[in-house]
Amino acid sequence: MHYPAPISKLIDSFMKLPGIGPKTAARLAFYVLNMKEDDVVQFSKSLMDVKRDLTFCSTCGHITEVDPCYICKDKERDRSVICVVQETKDVIMMERMREYKGLYHVLHGAISPMDGVGPEDINVPQLLERLKDEEVKEIIMATNPNIEGESTAMYISRLV
Repeated sequence: MHYPAPISKLIDSFMKLPGIGPKTAARLAFYVLNMKEDDVVQFSKSLMDVKRDLTFCSTCGHITEVDPCYICKDKERDRSVICVVQETKDVIMMERMREYKGLYHVLHGAISPMDGVGPEDINVPQLLERLKDEEVKEIIMATNPNIEGESTAMYISRLV
């Protein structure tokens, strides 16, 4: 189906998001078309704010507005334990439970040779650097329970 250029571009943009196929992208694009202009402006501002105002913590790799992040700055945290997770959303889920009081390290992915992702493509070197500088006594591997997550955990455990 032939769409006007602005709708076509918007559909293509939505299709770049994970899990969004052509039908869903078209549905979202037409939804945006019917939104109030103020809402569309606010939506686009939110997208830009995420890119402009957020960065990754230079210590742990979590998203933050200030570097280092609030977790790494927190002097009440147990600095002898680091929980290694694949994505920043994993930190957010762990924090919601309010049980874990240690530090984190976000890998930003997992080793996946099939996808061309090696140890140098994720945040492994930074983890090894942290282990040299800090008084870490325990590492908790909290990678995803799939082939990539398990192989990443095994690779890191062998390095350590």
